[in-house]
Amino acid sequence: MMHKSQLQVEAIHSGTVIDHIPAGQGIKILQLFRLVQTKEKITVGLNLPSQAQGSKDIIKVENTRLSADQANQLALFAPNATVNIIEDFEVVEKLQLELPEQVEDVFSCPNSNCISHNEPVNSKFKVRAVKDQVRFRCNYCEKSFHQDFMTF
Repeated sequence: MMHKSQLQVEAIHSGTVIDHIPAGQGIKILQLFRLVQTKEKITVGLNLPSQAQGSKDIIKVENTRLSADQANQLALFAPNATVNIIEDFEVVEKLQLELPEQVEDVFSCPNSNCISHNEPVNSKFKVRAVKDQVRFRCNYCEKSFHQDFMTF
């Protein structure tokens, strides 16, 4: 039987901890940042209990630091996530997330009729938050999409 003070996910010596990710978004974040390609030890917890959210995902990556720009891209899928930089098992920095105004060359436009599929142009989306949901508006076809429809 697990005691209340027992950790469900092991602590890391040095690296980045991304916590309070909405349940189900952890895998997308692993893909977005290509964290698996780092070849570093990664601990992923999916659908863990959370008092504030009900359930959450968490990602811990050894020997890897997210930049402020990367943390802001994280806000696209997890605007209320926390990003902690760890050294010697201690939090040495907490990155503040800010939703970027636009993203370029990260996602493909979900609209199959968008010119971005047929022309050699980088995708470009304006980003905005609507009631704790992130929406993307394509620069080319001007259609708006919910974050769940965005693919890499």
